[in-house]
Amino acid sequence: MLKFLYILFYLAQQVKLISKLNPSIIKGTRSEEGFIFNKDADTMQCPAGHLAIKYRIDKRSNQKKNTRIKYFFDINKCHVCPYRNGCYKENAKNKTYSITIKSDYHKNQEAFQKTQYFKERFKTRYMIEAKNSELKNIHGYSRCDAAGLSNMQLQGAVSIFAVNLRRILKLKGEVCPNEEK
Repeated sequence: MLKFLYILFYLAQQVKLISKLNPSIIKGTRSEEGFIFNKDADTMQCPAGHLAIKYRIDKRSNQKKNTRIKYFFDINKCHVCPYRNGCYKENAKNKTYSITIKSDYHKNQEAFQKTQYFKERFKTRYMIEAKNSELKNIHGYSRCDAAGLSNMQLQGAVSIFAVNLRRILKLKGEVCPNEEK
């Protein structure tokens, strides 16, 4: 949800987002279950070859989720199906199979992830993330020690100065404080 808001923000600002989408958005969360889309009947087909009897489109806009298509299968066929052990639960009132449709924002970001520009820029991201992690975890930049905007600015300046000083000492070959050997 938060990543989706970032995508919307960066689109509004005309900025390229150098961040990978969650694999569950790209690949989905399901393993291959044998359900396939039958183009001739324009509906889903179960592993036994039975077609869905109807489908419903859930917009889900009030939940801030992507649109979902829910396919309904005839449970009378599921009672006698040879695949019912892995597919149909006993005493269930209906059998459904849902597919989530990617939003346009996710499709565009997925296409952008495949470009050479994204791949080159993403290679440098780990260095920036490592430096931010060092500032946060080692130098206490995650939480301000004192109240007030000026004190926060002072703590930020001192933390960044300490990181830069460590880097200079490391490049000169001198011993850095707090460095494990």
